[in-house]
Amino acid sequence: MDIVKGNMGWIEVVVGPMFSGKSEELIRRLRRAEIARQRVQIFKPAIDERYAANEIISHSGLGIASDNILKASEIMEKVQPRTEVIGIDEAQFLGDEVVDVCTKLANLGKRVIVTGLDTDYRGRPFEPMPRLLAIAEEITKLLAICVRCGNPAVHTQRLVESEELIVVGATGMYEARCRRCFEPNPEQAHEKKDTPLLMRNRAAGKS
Repeated sequence: MDIVKGNMGWIEVVVGPMFSGKSEELIRRLRRAEIARQRVQIFKPAIDERYAANEIISHSGLGIASDNILKASEIMEKVQPRTEVIGIDEAQFLGDEVVDVCTKLANLGKRVIVTGLDTDYRGRPFEPMPRLLAIAEEITKLLAICVRCGNPAVHTQRLVESEELIVVGATGMYEARCRRCFEPNPEQAHEKKDTPLLMRNRAAGKS
């Protein structure tokens, strides 16, 4: 983001599917802020304990210490007056309240860096990320690599059966898929695989 004048805060949002490097990008930006001797605080949802309880760990193994929170309002309780930069990982787990919290922090002159999934396991917008995107000064959309074909991947494919919106997991439970290879549910996956064959059969005059 361009240099701003005065005590003005702003919101940066980093979105994309799993395995696209969102947490790694968050860590990179926070490390740079620390190198610049800015006061940094970092938060993540307590529900996310995939790699460490009190640390944000990227899939590539990079890590940075963080505070666990059960709800977004705890950020306002824990943030220190002299903090200049605030990082929030996996914001999609914090509900709609995180939008108001980020707005308040930015209005207080803080730089707020937020990461999260912008779509869920069915490819639908994952609230509250769309609302954060709407109010952010800076947006970064990251892509992963599709494990099926190697094309840019925008979707997170769930590999375990569950109708729950939130199922915390990593490799073995999820993988990155491109638009073509993404299968939002087994029924659609079956149809997607059968349709090209039926089209070829019809073109050849077969039933």
